[in-house]
Amino acid sequence: MSKEHCYYCFDSLFSHFDGRPVSKPTFDDSPFPLFVTWSTSEDGTTKDLRLRGCIGNFSAMPLHAGLKEYALTSAFKDGRFPPIDRKELSSLVCGVSLLVDFEDGDHYLDWEVGRHGIWIEFKDAKGRKKSATYLPEVAKEQGWTKEKAIESLLRKGGYRETKISQEFLDSIFLTRYQSLKAQVTYQDYLDSL
Repeated sequence: MSKEHCYYCFDSLFSHFDGRPVSKPTFDDSPFPLFVTWSTSEDGTTKDLRLRGCIGNFSAMPLHAGLKEYALTSAFKDGRFPPIDRKELSSLVCGVSLLVDFEDGDHYLDWEVGRHGIWIEFKDAKGRKKSATYLPEVAKEQGWTKEKAIESLLRKGGYRETKISQEFLDSIFLTRYQSLKAQVTYQDYLDSL
């Protein structure tokens, strides 16, 4: 994992805006499950970041195609946010997470805040299968306990019941994983050119 992965995401974004092909990356093309996160910062640093888009895939993808695809998907198709605009480029921070060490949890609290990302699967009131995930840094950045993170993740995944019973919590299937993460600012990217 290196900053080169993030630089390639910036290259992909610039190539999209400029209508030119993206340069071939020099890093390994090994397959990984991955997420690309775009954030903005008023001062161009990694402090006080505001999420602008985060989308990824749990199926291992070759890094060259996967990072290009998810750099653009998270920039333009995260339904929580309007698409990133060219005028935002100087405030952007890119994070790339390569997901590793997937393990089934014994129960919904079988994970560590700050160490594990969590992916939960559950059935809603109509019996439909739902899922949602948080990357390893999310619960720690939000200051959440494991219980609060699970509650938030259920809501993110579409759980709409007012109360969450212990019986329901015990029915959650949890997969924990870890992340190899790099993060660069727009200025870091410019300095790398």
